Amino acid sequence: MNLLYGVQGTGNGHISRARVMAKSLAKQNINVDFLFSGRDESQYFDMQCFGDYQTRKGMTFVSDKGRISYLKTGKHNLLSPIRTEVNQLDLSEYDLVLNDYEPVSAWAAKRQGVKSIAISHQAALKYPVPKRSSSWFNDLLINHFAPVDVSLGCHWHHFGYPILPPFVDVDHLGVGDSNKVLVYLPFESADEIVAFLRTVDSVEFIVYHKQKPSLPLPEHIQWNGFDRDGFKRHMAQCSGVIGNAGFELASEAMALGKKLLVKPLLGQFEQYANVAALELLAAAESMASLDLTVLKRWLKKPSPAPIDYPQVGDTLVNWILAGDWHDTRSLCDDLWNQVELPDNWRKKQ
Repeated sequence: MNLLYGVQGTGNGHISRARVMAKSLAKQNINVDFLFSGRDESQYFDMQCFGDYQTRKGMTFVSDKGRISYLKTGKHNLLSPIRTEVNQLDLSEYDLVLNDYEPVSAWAAKRQGVKSIAISHQAALKYPVPKRSSSWFNDLLINHFAPVDVSLGCHWHHFGYPILPPFVDVDHLGVGDSNKVLVYLPFESADEIVAFLRTVDSVEFIVYHKQKPSLPLPEHIQWNGFDRDGFKRHMAQCSGVIGNAGFELASEAMALGKKLLVKPLLGQFEQYANVAALELLAAAESMASLDLTVLKRWLKKPSPAPIDYPQVGDTLVNWILAGDWHDTRSLCDDLWNQVELPDNWRKKQ
């Protein structure tokens, strides 16, 4: 079987999920080529597991100061060569396209009649799972940004629908240090993060951010450029995580039993939906802005028990090879039967 795997490159969550799948596909010696879009080619890092991958410009959202900028997003995507990229992508050698919310490969598969399967968090939002600020435009994006034949969404809870558990790959390195908190707020400015954390000197904050702050760093704030191995190590060692409301980061925190404080990217429908689900499940605290009062209250909270999510990638690859791609319910039920959900989650469906 020859596969093309299209991955949305905006943010790191889609790529993290693709890394899990890359390992599972390699175990079965499946021929797979990876295609990424939505990020400048020079901005991809730690991509060795994807071999000789391809990149396209595709389409994406543009943020500014912790908020989606619709003006910049519109200008960016008006200049995108996506129509040409779709027309030029030849899928004649592929039996199947796997897709994680990546528009070039999705639309090329639709045009050329190649079977396509979505593996994404966005696909879970097609069901009436917890959401906030939903609109016809958001529904249009979810259903038509990257159209596929079969949709497999993933979420922290199934909510009674054929949805996969999260794809997680974490390092379990013992009990976290109560005085260490990991901070990953890529859409906020570096100086605003420093100003937010500088007065809480009873905690060591380990920050990952692509920009360096101009403000002086207090001793209790450790600043890092992004390094995947270092990030995973620090996540395992900390007691809590402060981040935007992206899906994969929260999934990894839950799997490791880390308390979670999220500040959604303003104007981003998916992150608003994630906050709605996290609050329903009592799995995180949220803040609309970098709120010091919320931070101090959250720091006093205990860490939750870890959730042992199964190896979704291995089971999913076996399901793909079996070929009965429209039977998603059996696949999802089998995986959720392996999960011991928190007691307060059991009736959330």
